Amino acid sequence: QVQLVESGGGLVQAGASLRLSCAASGRTFTRYSMGWFRQAPGKEREFVARISEYGGSTYYTDSVKGRFTISRDNRKNTVYLQMNSLKPEDTAVYYCAADEGGTGRRTLPGEYEYWGQGTQVTVSS
Repeated sequence: QVQLVESGGGLVQAGASLRLSCAASGRTFTRYSMGWFRQAPGKEREFVARISEYGGSTYYTDSVKGRFTISRDNRKNTVYLQMNSLKPEDTAVYYCAADEGGTGRRTLPGEYEYWGQGTQVTVSS
């Protein structure tokens, strides 16, 4: 198993930046590709970004391309989501997730085995 703990959320104004972190513990971090998802009130959890086990491949949902960057530091067992030019519609609880052995874009929540508890991001207009 792997345990995931997110941090870095907060309340910011539109146009600001935040960096989310997700620290992993347990099994070897490089067994997992990692994803970020978000869930706004009354909405389904949606895919945001994904990074492969060693960081060589990334994928983003269209609404965050050019604004968000996913990265990972395997020495620190941590994955990051740098969020720039934040918009009110980015407001949500952000979750990191781990996927062992999957291939492809893996944009569905059910494709990930482990989840963190989430961190709130609120963007005011």
